[in-house]
Amino acid sequence: MATMASLRPITICPRGFPHRRMMLASVMVIVSLAGCSAPGDNETQTYFPEKNQYGTYDPAPSAGRQSVFGSGGLNILGGGDKKKEDGGSGGIGVNSFLWRATLDTVSFMPLISADPFGGVIITDWYTPPQTPTERFKVNVYILDRALRADGIRVAVFRQVRQGDNWADQAAAPNTAISMENAILQRAREFRMEAEARR
Repeated sequence: MATMASLRPITICPRGFPHRRMMLASVMVIVSLAGCSAPGDNETQTYFPEKNQYGTYDPAPSAGRQSVFGSGGLNILGGGDKKKEDGGSGGIGVNSFLWRATLDTVSFMPLISADPFGGVIITDWYTPPQTPTERFKVNVYILDRALRADGIRVAVFRQVRQGDNWADQAAAPNTAISMENAILQRAREFRMEAEARR
């Protein structure tokens, strides 16, 4: 029978053990995480289904509808009953009337990219049927959440065919301004239509 003096304490993690620090760190993390889920913290709430007046169950009758886009959801086309103070910007990052008007104005050109939160629309090259030896590309930048004349910028790029290649050429100076004016006019029409529906 072993005496008390001959019994040695059992070491869970000997000093020569290479992963001693990692094991101790793991134990500390587990202990700290266990303290986070103590009962009675009231940090989370659970909504249970309740019967409505028709005898069917509502999934969360006492909780408001949640959305990753906020309480109003994603509103790209500017509809809805609430009047927006930012010129109808809806759930996008720029003015929705300018956004819709830009898409409507450049609809004859193929799109490469359309970012409603950054307000950038980039078209692909477009060759007019009347002039097959030249092609155009347009970048539109919506700069404001309000419907303002300086809230939009258009950059027009032009190339002319030379043999088998396309060479960059300057576009007519009034082309970008004409497109900006067309977009602003269409945006005003969209705003008047929206105000008439209210």
